[in-house]
Order: sequence, then structure tokens, then C-alpha cells
Amino acid sequence: MTQAANEGLLGRVMANAGLLLGGRAVNAALSLAYMALAARTLGVSLFGVLVLINTFAQFVADIARFQTWQTVLQFGAAPLAEDRRADFQHVVRFGLRLDLIGAVAGATLGVAGAFLVGPHVGLPKDAAGPAALYAMTIVFMVPTTQIGLLRLFDRFGLLSAQAAIGSAVRLVGGLVGIVIGAPVSFFLIVWAAGTLAGFLYVTFAAAAEMRRRGLLADLMRPKIPGAPIPGAWRFAWAANASGSLEVAFTHVATLVVGALLGPAEAGLWRIARQIADALAKPARLLIPALYPELAKLRASGSNAGMRALALRVGLVGGGGATLLLLVAVFAGEALLTLVMGPDFAPAAPTMIWQVAAAVIGVWALPLEPMLVSMGKPGAVLRVRLVVAAAFLVALPPIVAAHGLPGAGAALVGATVALALGMLWSLQKLVRKERLAH
Repeated sequence: MTQAANEGLLGRVMANAGLLLGGRAVNAALSLAYMALAARTLGVSLFGVLVLINTFAQFVADIARFQTWQTVLQFGAAPLAEDRRADFQHVVRFGLRLDLIGAVAGATLGVAGAFLVGPHVGLPKDAAGPAALYAMTIVFMVPTTQIGLLRLFDRFGLLSAQAAIGSAVRLVGGLVGIVIGAPVSFFLIVWAAGTLAGFLYVTFAAAAEMRRRGLLADLMRPKIPGAPIPGAWRFAWAANASGSLEVAFTHVATLVVGALLGPAEAGLWRIARQIADALAKPARLLIPALYPELAKLRASGSNAGMRALALRVGLVGGGGATLLLLVAVFAGEALLTLVMGPDFAPAAPTMIWQVAAAVIGVWALPLEPMLVSMGKPGAVLRVRLVVAAAFLVALPPIVAAHGLPGAGAALVGATVALALGMLWSLQKLVRKERLAH
């Protein structure tokens, strides 16, 4: 692939990431605002209860989710490029069936788990009922076929608004909540409404784009049923397992903190992660913009182009993320106090650890998309499985001994191990392909 072609692909990735950044930057601000309103209304302890209920629902959703957006990109890129309408629709139907299975399974597990698991992760007994009702929103958290379609169609401008719409609903509700001094149950209803709003928006946007391209007719009632897609189920299960393991570093960590230290500390940990995610978000947005380009390059057989593009994206994202780490180090406590109030200032040291982990992840961000796009989600799964198992074994004693800073340090160590494992797997795959040719 020529230098000019590489520049063009990088420009497209950056342009699509820029479109996402517009929506996500707004969403990051809105997210901090609605969480600040909830935190100031409820106080540290009750805010921690709200966080634990939401985190548990997200945890179950991530376990049940098949990451169908990856399946749509992996198996839909070639049929779309080659104008094989029936084959493309077959891939979409497969993704929708996976989403339905995940949604039903997730909601069922969430409702049951609220009563069985909730008391063991720091939730008060009287919170089990509200947590079970909130778990029904898992139905709207699981589907991702729509996201895959919009990414594959390069409609990142439409996609960028999804999260912001949900956060805007939560912000409006939060403003009402702080005025009336609302209880936790009110904020649960508002946050559930935000989840539903984002789901409805992305669903209608994807359907409208399919209709515009003439791909919606006969989608659910095909004239000729499609044959099984070779490797699709294996890919989907591997993507599901890999995505499920990711929760070890996000939602499970919050639940462990809640179980060992209580809801208040869980609230501080979640706030620290929210700030860290907001600072690292601009660089992380390169990932969804990178996936479609890698899928297209793989479909065209340009492995050299894939490697060149991934390297350039990693350098751009990592450099920007490192600058944001400096912001966290020098202004993190002031930012927390300004946004959340002085009661949340103790989360500042933990936030720095979490930002550091996010920066490491950004430097390594092209590795997983490369492996997935080269048809090796199993390699990603193996690395995540080993690192997640080690992290989960080590986290409880570290948290018990060192509190929130210990949890932050453990997260940094796990992120380093994850990056090194992905790098080793990718190098091994590249060497194997070179020998084969």
C-alpha cells in the first residue's frame, strides 16, 4: 500500500474519530454533570448505592452481550463492498438473533442476580427490589447490531449522538432530582430512561440508513433463507467471551470495592473511573473508527496496510493520552472538588492510577482490533482470560490491604500485562502469516 493510501486511511480514521469525538465530548460533559447532580443530591453513601445498582446491571449486560457489532463488521464488510445484498442481510439477521438471545438472557440473569448477588457486593437488603427492576434495562443495553451497521456505513456522525442523547435525558432528570431532593429510586428511573432513549435513537438511525440503501426490504422475511455463515458462531462466542472478560477491569472492580469497602468507597471508585474515562475518551474514540478500516483492508488482503495504519493510530492516540495524564496529575483533585464537591476529593489519587491505566491501554489500542480483524478473536480471548483471572485473584487481598489506591495500582499492572500479551500474540500471528507466504 502506498504512502498516500496510508495517509488517506489514517485521515479517514481521524475524521470518523472526530465525528465521534463531537458527540462523545458532549456526552462526557453531560455524564459528569448528571453524576455530579446525583452525587450532590444523594451524598457519598447513597450515591454509592446508585452506582452499585447501575454497575451490576452493566456487568450482567456485558456478560450477556455478543458484541454483535464486531460480527457485523467482520462478516458484513465483504458482502456490502461486493453488493451481495442477500448475503449482507443474512449477516444482519444473524446479529439481530444474537442480540435477542443476549437481551433475554441478560434481563433474566439481572433480575435473579439482584436478589442473590446484590447483598454480597455491598447493596443494602432493601435495594434488591429496585435493583431487580433496574435490571430490566439490560434489554436495551445488550443489542449492538445497530452500532455495527452505522460503523460499517461510515455514519459516525449519526452514531456520535447516541450516548449524548441518553446522558441528556439523565441530566434533565438530575436537575429535577436536585431541586426536589429526590431519593435513589428517582435517579434509577431517570437513568433507565436515558438508556432507553439511546437505544431507540440508534435503532431508528440504523433502520433509516438500511432503508436509504435499499437493504431493509425483506430483511426479516427473506425470499431464500441464508446458509450458515462459516465461522460466525465461533467468532461471536469468542467476541462475547472477550468482551465479558473486559468487565473484570471495569464493573467487577467496582463490585469488589463495594463488597470489601462499602457503597461509599464504590462511589468514589466509580467517580474516579468516570473522570479517567473522560480524559482518555478522545484517544479511545480511535478504536471504533479503526475497526471498519481494518475490516475493509483485511477483506482486500492488505495485511501490510493494516499494520501500517494500526501503528500510526497507536502513536497518535498514545501521544494525546499521555498529555491528558499530566492534566490528571496536576489538576485532578481540583477537578474532582469542582465537579463533585469536596466530599469526593479523596478519590483523586485513585483517579490518577485509573488515568495511567487508561493511557497504557490507549498506547496499545490497535492491538486488539488487529487481532480481531485478522480473524483471531480467540487469541484476544486467551490473553484476556489469563490477565483477568490473575487480576481477580489478586484484587480482593490488595483492596483489603491497601484500599482504593491498591485497586488502582492493580488495575495499572493488569493493563500492562494485557498490552504485552496482545503484542506477543500479534507478533506471533504476523510471523506465522509471513512463513505461510
